[in-house]
Amino acid sequence: MRDLGAGFHYLLKGQRWVARHGKQYGFGLLPGLITLVLYAAALVALALWGEDAIAWATPFADDWSSPWQALFRGFLTAVLFALALLLAVLTFTAVTLLIGQPFYENLSEKVDRDVSPHGTAPESGLPLYRELWISARDSLRILVRAACWGILLFALGFIPVLGQTAVPVLGFLVTGFFLTEELTGVALQRRRIELRQRLTLLRSRKTLIWGFGTPLAVAFLIPFVAVFLMPGAVAGATLMARDLLGEETAGEEPDGEEPDGNTPDPGTFSPPGV
Repeated sequence: MRDLGAGFHYLLKGQRWVARHGKQYGFGLLPGLITLVLYAAALVALALWGEDAIAWATPFADDWSSPWQALFRGFLTAVLFALALLLAVLTFTAVTLLIGQPFYENLSEKVDRDVSPHGTAPESGLPLYRELWISARDSLRILVRAACWGILLFALGFIPVLGQTAVPVLGFLVTGFFLTEELTGVALQRRRIELRQRLTLLRSRKTLIWGFGTPLAVAFLIPFVAVFLMPGAVAGATLMARDLLGEETAGEEPDGEEPDGNTPDPGTFSPPGV
């Protein structure tokens, strides 16, 4: 439970950091606003022409009598829009991070420099196009994993009682985990830590990740809110990444021992592959 509270604390610390650095916050808003406009346009188009698309995809129902044709196609239209909303929530962070890679990379680096005892920040040493390629590739891999979980949870949602109670909670936990992976990926990729290593690292502190990502997943259900929380989420994820790697933070005494009893060695971190 201590890790759960610590994860939420990092989320708040990230928001406080950007509140104290207005210029970084302003630049950090731009990618989210661009993504929001693109997603809003896509959802509006789906709302306007989704029913026509369903009618085109179900010609076998053309001869059905009323009201069955309208009920059937209306149900499919609602399902299509619901899936589009779910996909928007799952991919909003990844697309925003991809569009805003230079912005968030700079923000994360400034957070590292600000809290580092030596005023330094790790650098990947890779050209921008290479970083963009790695980010897009890893985001696609995460999206595939998230989609598999989404399909499983969608199927489990039809189970009476369980589908209306435990499944939604599990869905927020899963979404929170993948959101956190995307956000911490900005700082961890700069440290040349590969996706498999990042996933292993996050799985070793699941309650910490859930404490950070699950409230964010709930907030991100409203994309407009996500735009304003994104810069702080990147800052908080950078601070949490330092914790996961056991890196010292200025102004805080090193614990020497993590809440779960493990003592990380930042100089020898090499998580096993999955």
